[in-house]
Amino acid sequence: MILKCIVIDDEIHALNGIKSYIGTLKNLHLVNVFTDPLQALTEIVSGPDVDIIFMDVDMPMISGIELSKAVRHKTAKLVFTTSHSKYAYEAFEMHANAYLLKPYTFARFAETINRLFPQLPSQIHSAVKREEDFFFIRNKNDNNNLIKVRYEAILAVESLQNYVRIYTMNEVIVSYIGLSEIKEILKDFPNFIQAHRSFLISKNHIEKVDGNTVKMQNQLTVNLGSNYRDVVLAFIKGKTIKTGRS
Repeated sequence: MILKCIVIDDEIHALNGIKSYIGTLKNLHLVNVFTDPLQALTEIVSGPDVDIIFMDVDMPMISGIELSKAVRHKTAKLVFTTSHSKYAYEAFEMHANAYLLKPYTFARFAETINRLFPQLPSQIHSAVKREEDFFFIRNKNDNNNLIKVRYEAILAVESLQNYVRIYTMNEVIVSYIGLSEIKEILKDFPNFIQAHRSFLISKNHIEKVDGNTVKMQNQLTVNLGSNYRDVVLAFIKGKTIKTGRS
């Protein structure tokens, strides 16, 4: 079974990313890509039906939400791709089948395809294992340039109003994104755990536990929130070597 796909996104790097993902799964066939939503509207409405349309939400002239109203009948499955979680409700109002929050991993992409088309062969399941180990994010501390962040390098993420601090061994990255969006990006990686209302931490980078405080490898200390303390300490207990004197 070959699934015919269309991608609509005005961001070239996002377009190239999803094209690469589609090319990795042999059951997906990319029939067309559009950076201009108005051109997409004209050609999709007059063209043959497809199996999946991947559509950005925030585009010039006409939004993905508006465009979907005109082309929803031309595709079996509609998947919105966007950097903003605020569009989720509107997306599902348009009968979207899935919602991919950028930047999403190859694992998340493949899992979404597998969920939408469970009858596909098992190579999609195995392809999930070949996910990337990094993402790009804008760093306010570096003139808002895009920088690469490896998942394994993240020690903790701190929420501060409308932005977050991402702590790594070598630097602190400040980006205008919500903690809920970071949690969505990291949820494929069970190494991360919420330690406080404002903090996600990496289990691999916990250096010391002192009562209700954990110290990370970069000397960052995080006080455990009352709603998260038991989960964190249960993880620590499960990793504690028991001796006859302990």
